[in-house]
Amino acid sequence: MQLTLYTDYTLRVLVYLSLQPTKTVTISEIASFYAISRNHLVKVVHNLATLGYIHTTRGKGGGLRLAVDASQITIGEIVRKVEPNFDIVECFNAQHNKCVIEPLCALKTALRQANREFLAALDRHRLADAIKRDRTQPMAFLKLHAKAAK
Repeated sequence: MQLTLYTDYTLRVLVYLSLQPTKTVTISEIASFYAISRNHLVKVVHNLATLGYIHTTRGKGGGLRLAVDASQITIGEIVRKVEPNFDIVECFNAQHNKCVIEPLCALKTALRQANREFLAALDRHRLADAIKRDRTQPMAFLKLHAKAAK
């Protein structure tokens, strides 16, 4: 199973915001931190705000922050909401299925099970679990990274 880049960026934004739950941060700050396109993040942030996971404020002093406590958000929940589909093989999509062995194939049963188990594993982890707080000082890491990027 491979997640889309959009889902990856969504998770990165949420992780970054969870590192600084009381601070308002900008899209540019996140883009710079991860060295990824600001334009891609604008779409991600808009969607996260629409879904109610983040608050956005425009204007001077504006930015983003989590709207939901990181301990209340499961990774599986996020992935299900932003990943366009879980059609890991052609026969999972009835509209586009052209597989000639589909009526005889039992592989899709195993793949469906694997897909369910993948999402179930993600459901066992919360956004707050995404940071190794016992081993890393999040703010110190962010400050060190910011200095190195300059």
